[in-house]
Amino acid sequence: MDEVGLLKEFRQFTVKGSALDIGVGMVLGAAFSGFIDSLVKDILLPPVGLFFSTMNIENLFISLTGKNFPSLMAAQEAGAATINYGLFLTTVVRFIIVLFSVFLIVRQLNRWKKPHQHPLDAMTKKECEYCCMPIPSRAAICPNCSSTLTESLSPKWKVK
Repeated sequence: MDEVGLLKEFRQFTVKGSALDIGVGMVLGAAFSGFIDSLVKDILLPPVGLFFSTMNIENLFISLTGKNFPSLMAAQEAGAATINYGLFLTTVVRFIIVLFSVFLIVRQLNRWKKPHQHPLDAMTKKECEYCCMPIPSRAAICPNCSSTLTESLSPKWKVK
């Protein structure tokens, strides 16, 4: 019985468009990946590295073996265990930029939508001329107030 409820809930989730929203977010994140990598590595981090005495941020690491290595690549070639905090900082900056970009896109999409209205609802719903509740656009009788609906907009005080 729980599986039936779970499947019903999943179907409602996919029909309402939540799955579509998640899919769009994932596609946007993947599409921005190359762009964001280049932005972080080639434009944002070099000035930060210049600020820290002309060092490469991605080359910052701590050797757990106690030996000193001139670069992260040299430590990795020697097989030394390292904590690569420079690569982590690069990943954090990249994540923040992707997050902010997706935020801007979702914010703009939310501005285009009316409050409490899904974009597909406007195409499939209409308002009952008697009780002003949203109903299916092809409905002949309102399921909320049981009024018979007409094609033309008749005054609300007329009884049919």
